[in-house]
Amino acid sequence: MTAAIATYDLTKTYGQARGIRDINLTVERGEIFGFLGPNGAGKSTTLRTVLGFMKPSSGRAEVLGFDSWTEKTRMHAHIGNLPGEFSLEDRMTGRELIRFFARLRGVRDLAFAEELATRLDANLDRPMRRLSRGNKQKIGIIQALFHQPEVVILDEPTGGLDPLVQEEFLKLLAEARERGQTVFFSSHVLAEIERLADRVGIIREGELIAVEDPTRLTQQAFRHVRIAFARLLTLEEQGSFAQLPGVEQFRAEDGQIMFDDHGSFDELVKLAAQFPVASLDVERPTLEEIFLTYYGAPASGGAAKEVA
Repeated sequence: MTAAIATYDLTKTYGQARGIRDINLTVERGEIFGFLGPNGAGKSTTLRTVLGFMKPSSGRAEVLGFDSWTEKTRMHAHIGNLPGEFSLEDRMTGRELIRFFARLRGVRDLAFAEELATRLDANLDRPMRRLSRGNKQKIGIIQALFHQPEVVILDEPTGGLDPLVQEEFLKLLAEARERGQTVFFSSHVLAEIERLADRVGIIREGELIAVEDPTRLTQQAFRHVRIAFARLLTLEEQGSFAQLPGVEQFRAEDGQIMFDDHGSFDELVKLAAQFPVASLDVERPTLEEIFLTYYGAPASGGAAKEVA
């Protein structure tokens, strides 16, 4: 059986501007594949090229065995897509738009579209011009999912959604996987990838630099730690924290210690328990910080590292 999505040295250039170079990845059927990278890394360019909206400069992409450029019409019949930026007819309501897309796709039963609207709390009867960005995003999600396509490709799908709707949306993607659908979605939000994806591709500066198990990705990440104590620690006591394996950027001020921890969290907690702790805050780094720490070397242009 062919893969759901496969790219072969996929390259798209824009003159002197950065595009994507030699992207080789495979997304298996029934898999949720997260595409991770900071803004401007090449996520949207990759997705648009895979979808056949842009012609590759070289290389090629396939979806369900269809060439994304020469067979894109046949390919699109099996895909649901949410672009990172999209515009919808301002005068039409969400319901009218979904009916329009349903006619294009030959879908007569809109019961699932109504279910999606209920679960996402989407107003289908208000003209698009009167909707906020988040409510327009809900309509975009419905049009990508309502026909239950074999492959769903989503570019930054949770942008503009409030936390409760984000939670429901992630449940919808998990249910799609249970039905055997394939989901390929881009994000720069590490928590979404960690929770949902079976695997994650990491792109930086237009190159696919790794394919990771998301659990291993987050385990590699350091933590920002801030501990406030009920009394001032002596220099020797502060030093016991600074000397823990994996502690970097240690500093102390106003009865608090702050540092980055790459080591065992168990050792840190056991040491902190020996002192009167007033508060302990642990923050995961931003995605950009993880890149700087673990992928700080210049992109090599070679094949992606596979860790699974």
